Amino acid sequence: MRLVHRIIGATTAAAVLCLILVTPALAGEGKTVNVNTATASELELLPRIGPSVAARIVEQREKNGAFKTLDDLMLVRGIGESTYEQLKPYVALSGPTTLTEKVKLPRAPKADKPAAKN
Repeated sequence: MRLVHRIIGATTAAAVLCLILVTPALAGEGKTVNVNTATASELELLPRIGPSVAARIVEQREKNGAFKTLDDLMLVRGIGESTYEQLKPYVALSGPTTLTEKVKLPRAPKADKPAAKN
């Protein structure tokens, strides 16, 4: 029975990984948000970015000037490496903002809880 659970878990993990790798290419279709000119509302279209983080991005930009590299987004509280990796396909430092719909990425499935021991 444990072997079946491991196989199912490995298959599920592989499927999720494929979705994570393929979805950004399909969802945005080359559409981006210019982090140096976007409004807070436009920034909220990015995956995992809500009103609070969008406001902090604008605040960081107003306080320190334009972002020089996309990596500078990680200076904003609420954007760590994981979130940054999810944002990268959808952000730009120049050009127009072309993203018009909220990008929703699939969440990783919750790990199964181990069976209770008797």
